[in-house]
Amino acid sequence: MVEAWFDPMFAWIPGTLLGVVGGAVGGPLAGMFAPRGKFKSQVLGFYMAIIIISAGLLAAGIAALASGQPYAVWYGLGFPGLLCLIIFGVLRGVVAKQYAAAELRRTMARDL
Repeated sequence: MVEAWFDPMFAWIPGTLLGVVGGAVGGPLAGMFAPRGKFKSQVLGFYMAIIIISAGLLAAGIAALASGQPYAVWYGLGFPGLLCLIIFGVLRGVVAKQYAAAELRRTMARDL
């Protein structure tokens, strides 16, 4: 058996950090700024950064599985990566639609 990349007792840390940062920062950012049409590049950039980090975790989980790492190591990296990749991939589209709706409201108000 291959020696573990890290102590499997700490396998919960990557997923927890990603979830806490994504939920604590992403939700309020999108909830406050997207309906108003403010800070579009920063908010969508944050979502893209979370997606890239999630893809990296998923790739690390797949590499750990392929190299024969213990269950806690590959699952602790791969599952949060896959889960956040799906969640934030979908939410990025929703937030982008909110920005488009805010731009449409702004344009309609200017035309009046």
